[in-house]
Amino acid sequence: MAVVDPPNQAGNGTDSSSPGAGRTKDEVALELMKFIAVTTGYGRAQSGAGFSGKPAARTPEEHAEALIELFERCRKVVNE
Repeated sequence: MAVVDPPNQAGNGTDSSSPGAGRTKDEVALELMKFIAVTTGYGRAQSGAGFSGKPAARTPEEHAEALIELFERCRKVVNE
């Protein structure tokens, strides 16, 4: 009787034991950044009731800069 390897372990480059295999560290950092930004509202203007010492409006450039800084922090964490 012949032994047949399961499809994911036949040497075709896919390994089901490691999720995200084949993804670069930058892609992982980008996914982490998107998750943090979406769930926390990172980099967005503080809009809502209450008192805040920060101005209510942020320019698109400030928002983009905040997201770039977050991406750099995520890259640092992923590369460690």
